[in-house]
Amino acid sequence: MILQSMTGFSRATGEIDGTSIAWELKSVNGKTIEVRLRLPPGYERLEQGVRQALQKSFARGNFQATLTIGRVGVGGAQPVINEALLKDLAGLAKRLQEQFGTAPASADGLLALRGVLEPSELQETEEARAGLDAAILSAFDRAVVELGKARQVEGEATGAVLRGHIDTIEGLVARAEADPSREPASIRARLAEQVALLMDASAGLDESRLHMEAAFLATKADIREEIDRLKTHVASGRALLAAGGPVGRKLDFLAQEFNRESNTLCSKSNAAAITAIGLELKAVVDQFREQVQNLE
Repeated sequence: MILQSMTGFSRATGEIDGTSIAWELKSVNGKTIEVRLRLPPGYERLEQGVRQALQKSFARGNFQATLTIGRVGVGGAQPVINEALLKDLAGLAKRLQEQFGTAPASADGLLALRGVLEPSELQETEEARAGLDAAILSAFDRAVVELGKARQVEGEATGAVLRGHIDTIEGLVARAEADPSREPASIRARLAEQVALLMDASAGLDESRLHMEAAFLATKADIREEIDRLKTHVASGRALLAAGGPVGRKLDFLAQEFNRESNTLCSKSNAAAITAIGLELKAVVDQFREQVQNLE
């Protein structure tokens, strides 16, 4: 399966019997599927079918679908003047002019008022309406397909970035594992130095007890488990990206696990080099998680 971003845009158009159809679809990040529709008055009957089509095609995202309907060609419907309303408005304008000295109303100003010009009513049969609905939904289906393609292009680009982050994480884990500060001889040398400083500072300390505590701290500071878990998470991340599909939630959970192990590595570190690697890990994991938020 292919990775999909939750960000995309598409447009599809159509025409039937002098009626133009245009759909615009936009999607952005979302925890679930949320659909906002902008339909012309009288087309609310299409809402359920549109919502179901989006829910069937996508797993996550906030969607906005806008339908525009117009008339094309010479045979299109001509506007009709509401003469009664126009007469009333003209009379009102004249009274305002006489009583308050307002500027006289112009013809184009009156015609621009809402309700003065109305589209002529078309005699629409059930058959014609069914044909129009079918054309509208067909255009919508094309828009959905194109939106899916746009989201896939974005998803593949995001996947490439995430793979790069995982490679970086793997490299940092390898550096931590191979760092000389983790060698037993290096650990013994650091502990011996610390014990010597403490013994010099206070002659009353129990040397055997001090060595025992130092050994306990050395064991507690070992990061072998964190390294092993980070390696496992690297393998899991690559497997999820290779599988594709709606894996955004799983990758987000994996990012949390990466972050947890990075924090533990920093807290357990008893060497500056390991701490520096842990901080680099945290920075890369933050970038990884930020990109994951874009995936379905």
